Amino acid sequence: MTLNIIKYGSPILRAKSLEVKEGYPIDKDIESLFNILEKSEGVGLSGVQIGNLKRLFIIDTKRIAEDNPQVRNIKKAYINPLIIATGDELTWFDEGCLSIPQIYEEIERPEKISVKYQNTLFQTVEEDLIGIEARIFQHEYDHLDGILFIDRLSPLRKVLLAGKLRKIKTMNRRNR
Repeated sequence: MTLNIIKYGSPILRAKSLEVKEGYPIDKDIESLFNILEKSEGVGLSGVQIGNLKRLFIIDTKRIAEDNPQVRNIKKAYINPLIIATGDELTWFDEGCLSIPQIYEEIERPEKISVKYQNTLFQTVEEDLIGIEARIFQHEYDHLDGILFIDRLSPLRKVLLAGKLRKIKTMNRRNR
């Protein structure tokens, strides 16, 4: 595990994360994720983005909740998450990723999802998420299966971004 966010081009970002077994000492992993997220000024971070291939991610909406009263202030860890249902309504939103710096693209996702996960006490939680919370959950959930938000772009948008992505990949190789 690293204390830096892994950047686009690393094969780790394409790996599938493994289930966290009950009894695994998860507290240090979660603390590391929150510390790195705070320094990076993001709203979500998955274990895979720091080289921890566990089915774990965090969400902290403090940065956007401060400016938008419609957004709940959430600071939570999700262990072994699942999306169990998605709503029919789809919405577009400008997404970015700490692993793909300086690229923001409109991504279509379900506005509402039903999820199941374990909290830090390994208790199972089921809830419905809507809006930005649902979007962040889906973005981080994708990371656990090696999916990046740019994978959800049209072929034309991918072609248009190829140069920028190649530059990030090159910088990533130099910084290893």
